[in-house]
Amino acid sequence: MRDADDNRSNTAPGHVAIIMDGNGRWAKARGLPRTAGHKKGVDAVRRTVEAARELGIGTLTIFSFSSENWRRPEEEISDLMGLLRFYLRSEVAELHRGGVRLRVIGDRTRLSEDINRLIDNAEALTRDNRTMTLVVALSYGSRLEIVHAARRLAEEVAAGRLSPGSIDEDALSARLYTADIPDPDLIIRTSGEKRISNFLLWQAAYAELVFVDTLWPDFTKRDLEAAIEEFHRRERRFGATTAGSR
Repeated sequence: MRDADDNRSNTAPGHVAIIMDGNGRWAKARGLPRTAGHKKGVDAVRRTVEAARELGIGTLTIFSFSSENWRRPEEEISDLMGLLRFYLRSEVAELHRGGVRLRVIGDRTRLSEDINRLIDNAEALTRDNRTMTLVVALSYGSRLEIVHAARRLAEEVAAGRLSPGSIDEDALSARLYTADIPDPDLIIRTSGEKRISNFLLWQAAYAELVFVDTLWPDFTKRDLEAAIEEFHRRERRFGATTAGSR
């Protein structure tokens, strides 16, 4: 039994998703502007992508900018979009060299034309990479994603291409932004907050949730490893029960 447990603990989850939280508090604690926290957060993204690749994680999803974040002050949004441009210009070549495929999910209609062009180029460049997939949830909200999927189903029914009786979980899943991405096994949220904030609501049905106190700019490979260790201490049941359980 020990050998089986040891083997399991050495296996990385197939898909890890992270709610990156705490940039603002990290900056405030140091008497710095929020922008400084966001810049340090980009460093943490770089570290975490490399750590995930080293640990053999197949898919890493990061929640970088929510649909609700558009309500933030205009100056902060401008700074965040500037950091996004910087990341897309400076990091994609390195991702490509490491065999990482980049995917962006979310409502891209609110993004500027130049950012959409950078995303298109990055996705095209890395499309055939197979070492790991990095999914960036950008201008993303899970409720809106589900609404868009339901609207697509309604349009197909109205056009006569789909019968109402054929709509099931698979049909809706196939129309989400994540249609070709496996559901997350593990969702991590940093900064000590214990909620999932409109992130992958449908896809997270059977994900294990791990909440860590570390603020995102301070997140390291060791934090990721600790979350994975916690993941392996749990018994995943997917709605079923095991002998002796309740």
